[in-house]
Amino acid sequence: MRIGFDNDKYLRIQSEHIRERIAQFGDKLYMEFGGKLFDDFHASRVLPGFQPDSKLKMLTQLEDCVEIVIVISAVDIEKNKIRGDLGITYDMDVLRLREEFVKRGFLVGSVVITHYNGQSSADAYRQKLERMGIRTYYHHTIEGYPHNVALIDSDEGFGKNDYVETTRPLVVVTAPGPGSGKMAVCLSQLYQEQKRGVKAGYAKFETFPVWNMPLMHPVNIAYEAATADLDDVNMIDPFHLEAYGKTAVNYNRDIEIFPVLNALFEGIYGESPYKSPTDMGVNMVGNCICDDEVCAKAAKDEIIRRYYTALNKLAEGDCNDAEVNKISLLMKRAGIDTSWRRTTVAARERKERSGVPSSAIELADGTLLSAETSALLGPSAALILNATKYLAGIDHKVKLIPEKMIEPIQKTKVQYLHGHNPRLHTDEVLVALSMLSHEDENCRRALDKLPELAGCQVHSTVMLSEVDQKIFRKLGVGLTCDPVKKG
Repeated sequence: MRIGFDNDKYLRIQSEHIRERIAQFGDKLYMEFGGKLFDDFHASRVLPGFQPDSKLKMLTQLEDCVEIVIVISAVDIEKNKIRGDLGITYDMDVLRLREEFVKRGFLVGSVVITHYNGQSSADAYRQKLERMGIRTYYHHTIEGYPHNVALIDSDEGFGKNDYVETTRPLVVVTAPGPGSGKMAVCLSQLYQEQKRGVKAGYAKFETFPVWNMPLMHPVNIAYEAATADLDDVNMIDPFHLEAYGKTAVNYNRDIEIFPVLNALFEGIYGESPYKSPTDMGVNMVGNCICDDEVCAKAAKDEIIRRYYTALNKLAEGDCNDAEVNKISLLMKRAGIDTSWRRTTVAARERKERSGVPSSAIELADGTLLSAETSALLGPSAALILNATKYLAGIDHKVKLIPEKMIEPIQKTKVQYLHGHNPRLHTDEVLVALSMLSHEDENCRRALDKLPELAGCQVHSTVMLSEVDQKIFRKLGVGLTCDPVKKG
């Protein structure tokens, strides 16, 4: 696929910029990390060339001075809050995150349980972590946070929190998801460090919105679409405009909270080190876009993808009309509708001709291929076979998987496993191809082309099974589905 983002440049200048910010404050920098530290697939979709683990690789260049603190809210522990993308609870995700960081050579100093108010579930979780040898601290609920500045910035506010012991100059504060209390942990530590005579600062790392790109750029609109359920809104930073006479993009929550943060900084330092919420950020993504046209196109695809995701959630009863309506307005703002996505048109045209569920894929060279449901294969499985055959230069008429091999699989699915759908899913097709590739050169060549599907776009006229969705996700394919359940 065409590249629109210079990942090598990003790794270099982002780490340099963070080192400069550490030096600005002296002894220590607490950096709140918004979004995902790794597996950032949204960024890799809207910025082709950005690697999903780029932020971790960037931190690796600072590994000698980085310490990671993971934050989890006692409220989320109590509610058994679940990460929608992974299907695991936040308390389990803390352990997963810690393991991933340690595996990559990072020092994970501790876990902070925020919003603590005596919850027994939080006490049990802390005991569990400490049995595992993980240092764990409590940060309490502060009445009137964040607006009661006088109380917060006192020994009865931040002063009541456990002091989190850290040993490195850069402390990265991250969490399983939003609302965990990362910012409060950073600010509490600033208060505690000041009491101890340590010169510590705060910075925020948010990839989106991209502060030095236009407000109406598709990349920034795509961020709004991605956070439609949170009601985030991109805005011109009025504080930055007033202080510097320059336009910068931020989002509503940071702009709304900045006066409060400013007051807290003044209480801790005597004066605020920042004149705007944009000043607090360290993100250099906007300086690393090498082809704006490529990124704009990818972002428009992402906006439409988010629209279909919301439609599917609505069909399943998992969201309301508001999320769908908001993304619909964002599409209009970007000057697109669903027909802008070529695969949507191709899949629906195939369905109109065949009268059965269909799918289509746009390959890297712009080629459109489509497939339909048959007695043997679902539309997704047939589409993967068509695409890999095309990429491998195999004649479309060639049957990679003989019917005599498919029929026993169907018998097992229906007769022995009591399934209702005899057609092969994408994973079953790939397993069959793998088995045949040992003896069949065409199957081997087709399998070898699977990596070339990364970054391609697919549309299905029916909602796919979780199995098929996961296969496309693992292949790096951008998938959308009409909100139509299979009959």
